[in-house]
Amino acid sequence: MKYPSQAVETLIEEFSKLPGIGKKTAQRLALFILKSDKIKASKLASAITHAKETVVYCTSCQNLTDQYQNPCYICISSRRNRNLICIVESPSDVFAIERTGHFNGLYHVLHGHISPLDGIGPDDLKIKELFIRLQTSELLPDTLELIVALSPTVEGETTTLYLTKIIKPLGIKMSRIARGIPIGAELEYADEATITRALEGRIML
Repeated sequence: MKYPSQAVETLIEEFSKLPGIGKKTAQRLALFILKSDKIKASKLASAITHAKETVVYCTSCQNLTDQYQNPCYICISSRRNRNLICIVESPSDVFAIERTGHFNGLYHVLHGHISPLDGIGPDDLKIKELFIRLQTSELLPDTLELIVALSPTVEGETTTLYLTKIIKPLGIKMSRIARGIPIGAELEYADEATITRALEGRIML
């Protein structure tokens, strides 16, 4: 479809590049922005620019954090159980687990999963950072437990097997969340009750 304005066409094209946004949704978003007053549009643009300039990865868990609060607030919290580290694929998984209110440990975000078909290997993830973190931890291996909370997909299973292979020799206890999460489902879309049951029913690896 040819739009009457190149600017409108460009805006729709950029929105359509966002995950889960099709052409029709991109068009609705673009028209909503154009119908909004300049102040609202400027606030949105400013928020995006500010986030890109100030949000970084936590030096400890690799989750998102502000550059002036690094390590992140979860990693430095004295209320967190430092004997538990939950390994997840993305920051959205951290948000999903935190919503349950039933996990008070720490996290490590891999930022993806191993997928040979897509050319994604262990070196493309934050696995090296996890390994260094475990080796330099002040806690003894027998006091630590790693909870692998990856989405139950083929890629998630491949990543879990790889993590087990490299971490088990360190003598660290590992478990995985129970099958409360349906096979093939994405963790970030699971409801709070399902995630809670999966965490509580985790099994040892």
